[in-house]
Amino acid sequence: MPLWLDRLAERRMLKARAEGKLSGLAGEGKPLPEHPEAALVDPGEAIGFRIMAEHGALPEEIQLKKQLAEAKAAYAATTDPSDRRAAMVRIAELDMKLSIATEARKRFMR
Repeated sequence: MPLWLDRLAERRMLKARAEGKLSGLAGEGKPLPEHPEAALVDPGEAIGFRIMAEHGALPEEIQLKKQLAEAKAAYAATTDPSDRRAAMVRIAELDMKLSIATEARKRFMR
């Protein structure tokens, strides 16, 4: 995130805190819930993705990352050569779709 945007966000958060807009919110005083999917993206995107997920709108990238992790686990668990080939094809397909979705989002954000 650009430095000027960081500063703007920080000023707005400080202003909201001073005006008392950040008190009495759901979950105040409790630890943040764990979001392992946040490790897959940068912190700024993780916040946006978390907000979307809390409102039932999971981005395509996160869905693809989960599917890719499942496909890799299935590949690791199988020993049959034909099943391994099919799993490798699935992994390659999901990886390509993920790359396309990531690139599309990055272009859209520019």
